Amino acid sequence: MQTEVVRVDRTKIDAYVMEKAGKILKSGGLVAFPTETVYGLGADALDWEAAKKIYAAKGRPSDNPLIVHIADIEALSKIVKEIPEAARKLSKAFWPGPLTMIFEKKECVPDGTTGGLSSVAVRMPSDEIALALIRQGGGYVAAPSANRSGRPSPTTAQHVYEDMEGVIPLILDGGAVEIGLESTIVDLTGSYPVVLRPGFISLEMLREVVQEVEMDKGLIAEDSSIPPKAPGMKYRHYAPKAELKIVEGEMERVISYINKKAMEEPGVGIICTEETSKHYHAGLVKCIGSRREERSIANHLFAILREFDKEQVTRIYSESFESPGLGQAIMNRLLKAAGHQKVQV
Repeated sequence: MQTEVVRVDRTKIDAYVMEKAGKILKSGGLVAFPTETVYGLGADALDWEAAKKIYAAKGRPSDNPLIVHIADIEALSKIVKEIPEAARKLSKAFWPGPLTMIFEKKECVPDGTTGGLSSVAVRMPSDEIALALIRQGGGYVAAPSANRSGRPSPTTAQHVYEDMEGVIPLILDGGAVEIGLESTIVDLTGSYPVVLRPGFISLEMLREVVQEVEMDKGLIAEDSSIPPKAPGMKYRHYAPKAELKIVEGEMERVISYINKKAMEEPGVGIICTEETSKHYHAGLVKCIGSRREERSIANHLFAILREFDKEQVTRIYSESFESPGLGQAIMNRLLKAAGHQKVQV
């Protein structure tokens, strides 16, 4: 299969291109497209055979549920049994945007799309290209990140092409994404909302709208026997080819430890920030952004992991980025990429 990459201008979206992409979805095919978070690999969410193609293209386990993307709030009631009051408040505050909510599904949503679960994850992206594609594709597009399963999520069309060349027919190129981390996921099927995956919409932001919101125990626990329920969280993700370790502790000790490892070991990659980059004297140093602007760190994380793959480093050491805000989501992705390998110094 030949993979076509078509550039799309958000200020003047080509109706012909979007119609072509919509026809591919309606005929059961796959289209990669940008959202404000990462690039998604889209298929008709209400067509089980189409959803199967997503799992095959990604090499994704079929029990790992997909997120259904909609373009209009009216579309929600057609696929979920009930919209709790908390969901109405959250959708009003954060849709369109990087928030996914989980509801009990109606029968029209195939089990293949939901990984066999009775619930369905839904979000309304804010990216204009994504919204146009969803409308052209029938209104319901299942779309996990457009990468091979386990690889760092794609934040540019080139990243998608690297993983999906010859596998899918069309990639809509909208340039680099705005955020760079997947959406926050909130489960609304219980007695109160539970965050199953942190993202740009932080726990604090959610609590400003709905006070009774908690973190999933499987998300915050080190115990792997407590399984997270969210799409994309059951298996290892975001991993570079090299072994990745996260170094925690006082910054001076972190820098000293990483410098020592970089001088002792060949082929070491280092993930640091603008504030610390000048203190590293060995290894391949990559600055991920500034701690004064966490969004820059989130935006560059997956791209830097992919860059290290091309540089063929053998081991990567990363500073820790834990903080109450976006740092929580950044650390969630780093820990998944590292297989929860941490070093305390």
